Amino acid sequence: MIRTLIFIPLLFFISVNVYSQAVADTSDNNNLLQVIDSIKITGNDITEDFIIQREMTFGIGDTVTSQTLNYNKERIFSLGIFNKVELRIEKGNGKNILDIIVEESWYIYPIPFADLENSDWKKFSYGIVVLIKNFRGRNETLEGKMKLGYDPAFSLKYYNPSLIYKSNVFFNAAVAYGTTRNKSKIAKTIYGDDFDYTYVTDLLGAGYRLNTFNWASIDFGYNYYESPEYFKGITASENRVDKIFSLGLAYNYDTRDLVQFPREGTLFSYYMQFKGLGVNNIDYRVFKIDLREYWKLIGDLSGKIRLTTRQTAGRLIPFYDYSFLGFEEAVRGHFSTEREGNNYYLGSIEFNHPIIKDVDVSLDFIPILPRKLLSFRLALYAEFFADMGTTQFRGEPIRLRDFDKGYGVGLSLLLLPYNLARLELAFDEFGNSEFIFGLGTSF
Repeated sequence: MIRTLIFIPLLFFISVNVYSQAVADTSDNNNLLQVIDSIKITGNDITEDFIIQREMTFGIGDTVTSQTLNYNKERIFSLGIFNKVELRIEKGNGKNILDIIVEESWYIYPIPFADLENSDWKKFSYGIVVLIKNFRGRNETLEGKMKLGYDPAFSLKYYNPSLIYKSNVFFNAAVAYGTTRNKSKIAKTIYGDDFDYTYVTDLLGAGYRLNTFNWASIDFGYNYYESPEYFKGITASENRVDKIFSLGLAYNYDTRDLVQFPREGTLFSYYMQFKGLGVNNIDYRVFKIDLREYWKLIGDLSGKIRLTTRQTAGRLIPFYDYSFLGFEEAVRGHFSTEREGNNYYLGSIEFNHPIIKDVDVSLDFIPILPRKLLSFRLALYAEFFADMGTTQFRGEPIRLRDFDKGYGVGLSLLLLPYNLARLELAFDEFGNSEFIFGLGTSF
């Protein structure tokens, strides 16, 4: 255990120093400055120009380097609506013309899924997600999801990044209905067995994109939670049904290059939600802070670090709104270890290196499916990681020995813009091992 405790901060120390050296080593390679005299965009048959332009960190008259162009290429690709993005500077009449060439992806497709929670076959779920993306050329997303098996649910979501044409006002809405298995061991002990909540959630939100990297938003919600019977803490009210109004405030700062698999940049997000607002004698708060830093190190080696916490406070926190590890958030090495408390704390550090660097793949020799659906960006990365995390009840001290710790290696397969899959071999601080399969990046 002592070796593990020394190893994790040592990794962070090494990464910071390697990153500083890498910046110094690469600064001389970015001195080829070029002034952009005009910009043209081609290939966007549906997508509005402004959706692409507002992701860019420079404009006409600005001076750029090859590093700047590559960073902006990745930001445009991060929109998730293109199979391919290229930025080329061409000469014309003594002028530098920036040509942004995009290939739009297929905008409507069903995605079947299967999920095995904590490697427990009793918690197997399956279903289908139907996505409609960019259908008016403004990167709007409409998502319908049907989940069967464990924790069956139905949901519908809508997101519009530019509610008014060419504006920075965004809007989102969501509604969901389903049942969810109680996660709290304390509630299970009191009840005497496993039990399910029935829930309905509704959310309306709006926000403003302050500039390229900053967003602020507000949302209003209504949550209905029904338990099989009442006891204190199973709900936040004094009966077995909670009817909770909520108010949420959020701020995001995001300079990441490729959101789906970042290699440089910073993400800081803060979300505070006021629940109950005193109605039905319910009044408590939940907030979450998430800080992530990404660095390009030496050559193709990159590193990243994450620190996050979820905190609750107020009159009475219902068991279903406790902070949990072992579910959506987990310590690799303790991936199936379920922990609960009023708060959780989680830290991760990871290094990755490409085995197969980005390759544009097109399977247009298959005549049945549309070409846009058969074109994607492929890459394979090897990774090394270390995690640690714990939960805390109100009034308890935070002690280093209470943190679960894990480390391991893995592979990440990128099929962008569609998805990313991970296979990891993780170890806990005692040397016990586990395999983890997941979709999406670790962070």
